[in-house]
Amino acid sequence: MPRSELRMTFDPNTIEHLGVRMYSTFPPVLAELIANAYDADATNVTLTLNDENEEKEIVVEDDGTGMSFDEINDKFLRIGRNRRLEDDADSTLKGRKIIGKKGLGKLSFFGVAHEIEIATKKNGEENVFRMKWEDIKKEQMVYKPEIVRAGATCSPHERGTTIVLRKLRRLTKFNPERIATSLSRIFIVDLDFKVTIKHNSSEPIVVSNERRFADLEKQVEWNMPTDNPNRDAYEKANQIVGHLIATNKPIPANTNMRGIALFSRKKLVNAPGYFSDSTSSHFYSYITGWLEVDFIDDLEDDVIATNRQSLNWEHEEMVRLQSHLRDLINWLQTDWRERRNEIRREKITQATGIHIPDWFKNVSDDVRKKLESVIITISNDAELSEESHNRAVKNIYDIVPEYPNYHWRRLHPEVKDASQTDYEKEDYYRAFQEAAKRYIHAVEKKSEIEEGSAAGKMGSIFGSTAKSMLQVVQHYKKPDGEDFHPTTIADIEEGQKFLSMGIVSGYRNPFSHEEVADLRDSNLFTEQDCLDALSLLSHLFHRLDGSQKKT
Repeated sequence: MPRSELRMTFDPNTIEHLGVRMYSTFPPVLAELIANAYDADATNVTLTLNDENEEKEIVVEDDGTGMSFDEINDKFLRIGRNRRLEDDADSTLKGRKIIGKKGLGKLSFFGVAHEIEIATKKNGEENVFRMKWEDIKKEQMVYKPEIVRAGATCSPHERGTTIVLRKLRRLTKFNPERIATSLSRIFIVDLDFKVTIKHNSSEPIVVSNERRFADLEKQVEWNMPTDNPNRDAYEKANQIVGHLIATNKPIPANTNMRGIALFSRKKLVNAPGYFSDSTSSHFYSYITGWLEVDFIDDLEDDVIATNRQSLNWEHEEMVRLQSHLRDLINWLQTDWRERRNEIRREKITQATGIHIPDWFKNVSDDVRKKLESVIITISNDAELSEESHNRAVKNIYDIVPEYPNYHWRRLHPEVKDASQTDYEKEDYYRAFQEAAKRYIHAVEKKSEIEEGSAAGKMGSIFGSTAKSMLQVVQHYKKPDGEDFHPTTIADIEEGQKFLSMGIVSGYRNPFSHEEVADLRDSNLFTEQDCLDALSLLSHLFHRLDGSQKKT
C-alpha cells in the first residue's frame, strides 16, 4: 500500500456497537488510551482537559515507542487485531505484560468525540492523521483517515504519541478530580508509569493508587496473599495480589466502591462485587478493595468481557476462582467483626475508662451472654455516633458493672469497704471474715465494750432485756401513727442479738479451727454464701447505725 494512503477496514455496525454505545463516559475511554500508552512502554502520560473555550478538547500525550506509517496501517487501524498472537509476544521490551488483546479499544474514541487527531513519532519521522465520526458513518467497509502529515522529519530522539479528541459529546465542564479518581479505580499505576491530568491552567493532578480510597475512612485493612488464611486451599491463591479495606462507616452506594474489584495486567476486568448471589450482609456495605488476577490472561480461552466490567464466571477456571473468592469474603466478614469490635473496645476504654474484656470477664456467665449481645448490637448500629455509642456503653456499665452480683446487693459502705478486695480475688471466706471483723469492731466501739468473746458480747450488747447495752429500734410508728406493739419491738431487738451471735459463731469462728486456704478451696463457702452473708451483715450494720445506748 502506498504511503500516501491510510485505510481503516470495518463492518459498518462495528464502531456503532463497540465504540459509541459501549463507551459513553470519559473515564473508560481515557483508560483505554492509558492502556495503549502502557503497552507502548511509555513512562509518562499526560491528559490535558481543555474547556476554557466553547470547543472543548482532550489531549492525551505519551512518551512511548510511537508508530511508523506502516504500523499505523497494519496495526493501529486494524480493528480486532490480537497483538499478542500476531507479534508472538506477551510482554513489551520493558517486560510489561501487554494489556491490549482484542484490538477494539481504539473504537472507544467515538464514544465521546466526533473527531480524533493522532500525531505519532518514531525513528525520526512524524505522522499525523485525523478521523471524523460523520465521515466514517458514510463509508462502507473501508474508511480512509485524513492525512495531515506523512513521514515528516523530526529528531531521532523524539518519540511517542499525542491523541486529540475534539467535538466532544459532553456539554458540561470537566471535573479533573473526579476523572482522576475514576481512573485510579480502573487502572493500577506502576512506579515506572506516571499518569498526570491537567485542567486548563490549573495545577496538575497525579493519578495514584492511593487516590482510589482517598475519600474513605479506613478501619481494617488486609494485604493479599499474606493475610489470606485459605491460600493453601486454591493453588493460584498466592498469585492473587491486592489490598482490601473495611471502612469505618458504610460506603455510599453511589460511589460504586462497594465490593472487591478484579484487575488483570493493571486494568479493571471485573467491577466491584461479592462473588455471591446473596448480598444482604451488613458487611457488604463496608468492604472494598482490589485484587490482581493476572493468571486469567494466560488462559487459552478469553474470559474477559469486551467492556472489561465482568468475567465469564461460567468458565471452569472462573468457577474455581469464584468459589475461592467467596470463601475469602466469608472469612473477611468474620475477621472484620472481630477486629472492629476490638477497635471499638479500645476507643471505649480511651473515652470512658471501661476495659471491656475485664468487664466481661468479671460478670457471671448468664449475665455475660446477655451483656455481650447488647454491646454487639450497639456496636453494629451504623446510625449511632461514636459519642452516643460510648454514652450507651457507659450507661450499661453503670447498670451492669463488673462483679454485678456483688454491687447489686447495695451493701453497707463499711461492709463493701472491708470485703471488696478479697471478693474480687474470689477469696470469699476472707471477704466475709474482714466484713465481720469490721462489724464486731463497730459494735464494740458504739457500746464501749471490748472485753469478752465476740459471740458473748453480741448476746449482752443487743436484746430486749433491760441489761442490753444498745437499742436498735427508735421512734418507729405504723402508717396510721399508732405505736407498734411492744412485742414487735422486742422481737426485732432479739433478732439483732441472735443474728449477730450467729454471724460470729457460724461464719467467723471457723477461722479459729481451720486454714483459710482449706475453707476457700473446699467450696464449703461459695460465692453465693458470701453474698448472702454480706447482705446479712449489711442489714445488721444499718440497724447498728440507728441504735442508741440505753440510759
